Amino acid sequence: MKMKHFALSLILCLGVPGMLLAQKTEKGWQSLFNGKDLTGWKQLNGKAKYEVVNGVIVGTSVTGTPNSFLTTEKDYGDFIFECELMVDNKLNSGIQFRSLSKPDYNDGRVHGYQMEIDPSDRGWAGGIYDEARRGWLYPGDLNPEGKKAFKKGQWNHYRIEAIGPDIRTFVNGIPVAHIIDDLTLKGFICLQVHGIGQDKDREGTQVKWKNIRIKTADLKPTAPSNIRIENFLANNLSVAERNLGWSSLFDGKTMDHWTGFNSQNIPASRWKVEDGTITIMKQGQGDKTNDLATKSKFGPVFEFQFEFKLTEGANSGVKYFVPEATNPETHGALSLEYQVLDDDKHPDAKMGAVGNRTLASLYDLIPAEKPKNSVHKIGEWNKGRIVAMADGTVQHFLNGQRVVEYERGSAIYKALIARSKYAKYDGFGLEKSGYLVLQDHHDLVHFRSLKVKESK
Repeated sequence: MKMKHFALSLILCLGVPGMLLAQKTEKGWQSLFNGKDLTGWKQLNGKAKYEVVNGVIVGTSVTGTPNSFLTTEKDYGDFIFECELMVDNKLNSGIQFRSLSKPDYNDGRVHGYQMEIDPSDRGWAGGIYDEARRGWLYPGDLNPEGKKAFKKGQWNHYRIEAIGPDIRTFVNGIPVAHIIDDLTLKGFICLQVHGIGQDKDREGTQVKWKNIRIKTADLKPTAPSNIRIENFLANNLSVAERNLGWSSLFDGKTMDHWTGFNSQNIPASRWKVEDGTITIMKQGQGDKTNDLATKSKFGPVFEFQFEFKLTEGANSGVKYFVPEATNPETHGALSLEYQVLDDDKHPDAKMGAVGNRTLASLYDLIPAEKPKNSVHKIGEWNKGRIVAMADGTVQHFLNGQRVVEYERGSAIYKALIARSKYAKYDGFGLEKSGYLVLQDHHDLVHFRSLKVKESK
């Protein structure tokens, strides 16, 4: 009887194309690669070469072709995905998931979430990029420890956990990225070979994948970590964020945490709650401004994150460490400012010095160094963040990328103040704590997802 059972099992395994004994070795896991050929996969967009060599999928770059994607024929919603991969140090790649290709979207261009494969020195491997759509959702700057996880020239273990809107990535067991987003909840998985243009030096570079598997039922996510979470659900504060110390300053319905600056009231003609946003209305340039301030002070150590949407030619700002005193010239709040501005259409972008009045800059003091494609278009939402540290260091982030860093009270800081419009104000920007303020600069601007985390 034992020999008959063994023979029957052998016949079943050998008689079904693409089946592997390893496919059922761990409960609930399915192999997405049979180790022999590309059954179950199809190629989209570019013409990079995909083949199976010694039980490994090998993608080889080709000049003159766009990004190439070896794509599962099946779509996946909630899942845990794992694989091992190795990439040439000159090549960029990625693993698409919950991705789509539609004739009416950019001629079928693959778009959706991508877990980055990046061997460059910037260390963004494992970050989350939104291919052909919104760009970076979780760049490496958001998790410095995660930048150390990837091993150049070696096999790396990649893991993606996508359960509802909660998406987490891991490289070699180290948590790298964590986003909450529901733009796409189901789609295919692809192995990307990045386009190299006409770069002959990178022609023939390769990326390799093996041990590719997925689990779609009885999903148990990895225990929570303390890495930063990027939440793209409007005005949502997740349990995980609360556990990390974040508080919401706007629920999408009321402005209970806010008041008029140096006032007990919010001027209804200027600030409104509309469609889940705090909106500052447009008015004439000669009219009095009415800044909006938090009811509580924050500092010296805190993080404040916010989303903003500009209209064409609009100007506003987010001020921090704001004391009670008003600016006698404008009656508005006077302190350090994260500039919120349409750089293309507002004249203030051309004023000041070396661009220090442009979007995300420390207004009139330090220009933001904005990477290419880091700014979303007018009418789209941008994510801003201000981080104030115990040693006096302050950072500005724009859509997850650090664009300004300085130290309050340092010699360089004092020199910048001395040659700015703030030179006449003693101790400018050196308050130990202060209010957070949304600036009224006469223009129509929207804010949402306002959250703060304070350390005592």
